[in-house]
Amino acid sequence: MSANRVLVVGLGSPDRGDDAVGSVVAERLARLDLDAVDVVTREDPTALVQLWADHGAALIIDAVASGNPPGRLHIREVGDSGEPLPTSAFTAAGRGGSHAFGLAGAVELARTLGTLPAHVTVVGVEAKSFGFGPMSPEIQEGLDAAVATATAELIALREEVQSCA
Repeated sequence: MSANRVLVVGLGSPDRGDDAVGSVVAERLARLDLDAVDVVTREDPTALVQLWADHGAALIIDAVASGNPPGRLHIREVGDSGEPLPTSAFTAAGRGGSHAFGLAGAVELARTLGTLPAHVTVVGVEAKSFGFGPMSPEIQEGLDAAVATATAELIALREEVQSCA
């Protein structure tokens, strides 16, 4: 890994309803097979604190619970000079242990430790349900829009990182 690569992380649990959206979108991005892009899926956001340390940029796709209509997309820039994520929207999974940490906590811990890349974009997809089972119809219907938005953000991040190399 090197600073001229972009890390794509699909966060979420594949068996907990709309929480699977991050993994599904990341898997579709992996099919693009773009140069200088590494794609992974993770259930635990604490893995990010070190995972993205050697990348110039990161794109995180995750489910969001902010009270907006299911499927709404949220784009946030949270790199090393960006704004903190609101913990009210990017909540922890509530299952205890490391899952209680959440994406917002991982971003801020990485910022404190100096492992947060200069450029980090979060694409949040407003979720309807985090219970066991498949994604809700609203999220399934909005997958193409989420993939298109994530693709555009990924291409912009890749261009940014390569222009700095």
